[in-house]
Amino acid sequence: MRIIRDVAEMQALGQSLRGHEVGFVPTMGYLHRGHTSLMELTRPLCEHLVVSIYVNPLQFAPTDDLARYPRDLIGDATKCEAAGVDFLFIPEGFYPATFRTQVIVSGVTSRWEGAERPGHFAGVSTVVSRLFGVVQPTVGCFGEKDFQQLTVIRSMTRDLALPIRILSGPLVRDDDGLALSSRNVYLTPEQRVRARCLHRALFAVRDAPAHLPAGERLALGVAMVDSDKLDYLAIVDSESLEPLPDGLPVDRSARVIVTARYGNVRLLDNVAIEAAPEASP
Repeated sequence: MRIIRDVAEMQALGQSLRGHEVGFVPTMGYLHRGHTSLMELTRPLCEHLVVSIYVNPLQFAPTDDLARYPRDLIGDATKCEAAGVDFLFIPEGFYPATFRTQVIVSGVTSRWEGAERPGHFAGVSTVVSRLFGVVQPTVGCFGEKDFQQLTVIRSMTRDLALPIRILSGPLVRDDDGLALSSRNVYLTPEQRVRARCLHRALFAVRDAPAHLPAGERLALGVAMVDSDKLDYLAIVDSESLEPLPDGLPVDRSARVIVTARYGNVRLLDNVAIEAAPEASP
């Protein structure tokens, strides 16, 4: 595995690989099984696999602690090599001093994380579009744990006519059911036990009787959440991310999404919910 830190070197490599299938998994590091599952999903589909590790300052609000984000480059490199990564891109000086561009995706960014963290998705779409321009992949793989982020990246790639196929990797859970996240390391033992309620609440909403209106399904889940602050629990359309009507049963492909706080840690989780089949005439 070759480690590349220079942006120009990575871009030159990307240009040299034109005509080949190049898979790309962008990350912010502190890798876990969720990240490596994306590498394992992408590896058989490409001739060359690139992983990036970059803690992107543009997606952190001034109140967020960028310096506190967990890091373990040595451990990350070991995991990447074991997963068959060919090139590990750890950029230095990723944004030049003259950098002045933002990539903004409207619509799907207006609610949920977009409302809770203003400017966050502009930072995400900007860094991903620049990474795409540097790495020049043919395939990009992103996890479903950050479902809104995945939707934003799909929209951006489609709208900008980028010749990149976007793959999604299933959310990976720890043995106790908690969705894997680099931020889980900051949970106290007591907070971690309480946080198990999130996936149970999601599954309760998903598995509720199909005839129940969306609002009643959500009430079942809200009653199960034990957190310091519940930012949102919602059933949303899988494409638009708009909330489904509270008074009607779920009639389309949807996601149940939740974000809750435990101390200074925000945890995201989601699960797919299938529409009830139409009754036969």
